Amino acid sequence: MKKAIIFSAPSGSGKTTVVNHLLSVMPELGFSVSATTRKPRENEVDGREYYFLDLEDFKQKVANDEFLESEEVYEGIFYGTLHSEVERLWSLGKTVIFDVDVAGGVRIKKKFGDNALSIFLRPPSIDILMDRLRKRSTEVEHQLQMRIDKAHFELQFENQYDIVLINDKLEETLQKAEDIVKSFIQS
Repeated sequence: MKKAIIFSAPSGSGKTTVVNHLLSVMPELGFSVSATTRKPRENEVDGREYYFLDLEDFKQKVANDEFLESEEVYEGIFYGTLHSEVERLWSLGKTVIFDVDVAGGVRIKKKFGDNALSIFLRPPSIDILMDRLRKRSTEVEHQLQMRIDKAHFELQFENQYDIVLINDKLEETLQKAEDIVKSFIQS
């Protein structure tokens, strides 16, 4: 059976850390690489972290209905999940794992229904989230404030997810995530 695991969270909540951990310990998972119009960060590789597309290419793929879901996450910055990426992973016999924004996660869950498990990873508090984002040092201050404002909005979606997992102590969060995902795959 074709299954999917959806992880969503406000930026800085640790979802990429959790997803990367699951991929390292569960070979049955396959990571769905999203497409984006944002520029690559240092050390990011096209096709590994994201498929980096220019805006025109992205909009053409939207027009061609090539996305399972897509969203303008920040002004002028689009993200999306390509149908071809999901099909590629399923053809390899993998359970697809998504690391997507909250709106995309809700849309994927609606499309896949019971064949998908949606997990909302939340920080213990907004203050802790702000601290994590500052320590990450990937944004200038006005971008950081945009992410915090967006986090307040995104937290309103948690009740639309199957499970809410609070990322307080990382080792405990990683173990809980493993247990939840293994249980779903085996069901």
